Amino acid sequence: MNAIIKCIENLRIKLDKHRKDDLKEYPTRTIFIDPLLQALGWDVRDPDEVELEYPTIDGKSVDYAPKINRKPVLFIEAKPLNDFLTDVKSITQVVGYAANAGVEWCILTNGVTYKVYHSTEKAEAPDKLLFEISLDPKETEGMSIQQVATQFARLSRDAMAKGLLDEIGEQIFTTGKIRKALDKLFIDPPNSLIRLIRSTIGDDTIKPTQVKEALNRLWAQTSEIGISSTYKFGVKPVSPESTKIRGKEYSEEYHLKGKPQEVVELFRTIDKFCRELDPTAVQRKYLAKYVRYTHGKNIFCCVHLQKSGLRVWLKLNYSDLESPPEYVRDISNIGHWGVGNVELAIDSLGRFQIAKVLIQKSFEENE
Repeated sequence: MNAIIKCIENLRIKLDKHRKDDLKEYPTRTIFIDPLLQALGWDVRDPDEVELEYPTIDGKSVDYAPKINRKPVLFIEAKPLNDFLTDVKSITQVVGYAANAGVEWCILTNGVTYKVYHSTEKAEAPDKLLFEISLDPKETEGMSIQQVATQFARLSRDAMAKGLLDEIGEQIFTTGKIRKALDKLFIDPPNSLIRLIRSTIGDDTIKPTQVKEALNRLWAQTSEIGISSTYKFGVKPVSPESTKIRGKEYSEEYHLKGKPQEVVELFRTIDKFCRELDPTAVQRKYLAKYVRYTHGKNIFCCVHLQKSGLRVWLKLNYSDLESPPEYVRDISNIGHWGVGNVELAIDSLGRFQIAKVLIQKSFEENE
């Protein structure tokens, strides 16, 4: 980990120097990408470990093909330093290269930001984005360099050999698929589900229409049901919570747009946790920069969605916390959005499990 941290520190210095130079692809590779791959344990000088210009099915090539036991486990396509990495054609191309070669994971990078895609996921190419991480401190505000290094370590040779990306991808994408399936089942339940529920209840006086309406109500309490999906299934729409300021409406869709799947699932998990602390009294409000959670008139949690994770602000005093983890910091004297003096940088579901204690503490102290 120390080698990764040191490499990130060095590359951040170079970033300030070279960003204005508008580096093309090749110098971006030699100055930024090659050193990081070396720090992650990939020997870019050994073609048995990292094959450069790996041939693809259409006669073209992908820039890097890191290998385990001489078999590609990752495709990496490089772009110039100042490329925004938003071109759908470029995303589709690298994802297609990987899928056609039977390589599960691929990366599109400009040497600073690394966007990690699961090539065989059944979705449009941009929606195969699992997570992204950046060397740029402006893009990872609130995250310590240790956290940034930990995110990059997911791409290390050791991590790939252990199947870490497979594990994370299975957890995130499977959860998303099940969530969508439950949306459909609860919004437009099939007759077989209705019969099973009536049979389990054992009360013939409850009619199928009552079961259907109850499922809609229950799911609306725990899930954000979009208007488009409710119209699709022919059910009366549930109005989404939103805030309209100066003619612009802020909603869940506004905050989730363009975010990697890991960030989406992180937000849905923390959102569910906050609301379930008191389902009848916790209120959620979407604002321009963050989502706010109140209990009565008291704000206890604010969440800002970044492309690399969540920044969470809690109404706690840092000095009252006993041995807080390194991703928790005192911001009482630092300007920030939201309300609270303690900030959490949450970039994984595992980290959220630890953070729940602090969120609940903020809730209890601000009832």
